[in-house]
Amino acid sequence: MRMIDIIIKKRDNLPLSKEELNFIAQSAAQGSVPDYQLSSWLMAVYFNGLSAQETAFLTKAMADSGDRLNLSCIKGLKIDKHSTGGVGDGPSLALAPIAAAAGIAVPMMSGRGLGHTGGTLDKLEAIKGFKVRLDISHIIKQMKALGVCMFGQTGRLAPSDKKLYALRDVTGTVESIPLIVASILSKKYAEGINGLVMDVKFGHGAFMQDYSKAKRLALALIDTASLLNIKAAAMLTDMNNPLGRAIGNGIETEQAVRMLHGEKQAEDYEELTYALSGYMIYMAGKAETYPQGIEKAMKAVKDKSALNKMREMVKWQGGDVKAVDNPSVFLPRAKFVKEIKSMREGWISEMNARTVGKACIAIGVGRTKAEDSVDFKAGFWLNKKAGDFVKKGEVIAYMYCSDPDKIKEGTSLFYSSLSFSKIKPKRQRLISEIIAPKKK
Repeated sequence: MRMIDIIIKKRDNLPLSKEELNFIAQSAAQGSVPDYQLSSWLMAVYFNGLSAQETAFLTKAMADSGDRLNLSCIKGLKIDKHSTGGVGDGPSLALAPIAAAAGIAVPMMSGRGLGHTGGTLDKLEAIKGFKVRLDISHIIKQMKALGVCMFGQTGRLAPSDKKLYALRDVTGTVESIPLIVASILSKKYAEGINGLVMDVKFGHGAFMQDYSKAKRLALALIDTASLLNIKAAAMLTDMNNPLGRAIGNGIETEQAVRMLHGEKQAEDYEELTYALSGYMIYMAGKAETYPQGIEKAMKAVKDKSALNKMREMVKWQGGDVKAVDNPSVFLPRAKFVKEIKSMREGWISEMNARTVGKACIAIGVGRTKAEDSVDFKAGFWLNKKAGDFVKKGEVIAYMYCSDPDKIKEGTSLFYSSLSFSKIKPKRQRLISEIIAPKKK
């Protein structure tokens, strides 16, 4: 089989076979085809697309290019959650222990932050000693004992995805929906899951800012997952404004742990966390209806079983459990605190999530390149959110910064995210739509 023939075939908008897509995935993993040919094929896919069946073949081939988790020894359905990313997007930190406490097996492979969006692994590593780089034997052992494990992609899980993602990043092909779907689902398929609940975001702070494009992505993910025998559902959620009150690594982990302690902090954060974990519980058959799933999720927080599950997971993964027992003391905060005060009176009509994300990068929360390090201590705590009324001089946010030289830029960017109105803005629905697979 020759790569040039596959490139020409897709250039001419002809369907690729299972064998041809397997050849591409194996070649990417092994480095047996030059980057310029893989890049040429990626561009052909960008312009001509892949069918649902082609996407499923590619996804499975990418998963099969490396090791796969064999969780057959664990009873019941294995359910994961995936978010397309945003600002303040930390529900995974709370929902994984919530879902596990409700009796679901949750193997959650997560990623790092890049650009204006945060990453779950960076937030978990804010817990002193917490290990996210685990070998497969540890993951399986922990899953059998605890029912939940949050870990990073190992070098042998879907290795072709790492190669193809790196090439997409530098060839202008990141936005291709079939390639996004294959990238997301190849890692999930390699986890050995049976079900997946997805948080597909739209708005300023989302990867897919346009609602219609976000919905197209959600539908493509569900269709491809179905062909791979993975139950899937997607929630289309608003990311025009940051989610929750915490934006940063340690500070978002603190928000999640405090929620598990039963503290009321941010209505939108709790709504989405319960919605996603509730749907996972429903999908796994642990609740007869979706609303009952939400009730079970809330019960796991109320009776502290989710908090105990979080404590056990942190202990299993080498972390300091004091961060769970007393998060405001044992999770990091930067020593320089800047009060960002309102310069006017009025209603906050918008807090542009993408611009707030850029402010986070400016103070060290995020990365501009994959190899950059992050500051676990830096971040923002929102005293006010979009839709709130503020008086002149009232604190809108607290900015935590380790480097005083970064305070000015971070403050300026945060101010530029704000829009005000003389009248109270209409509250936007957080969850616009829930898309479930068609019944056969």
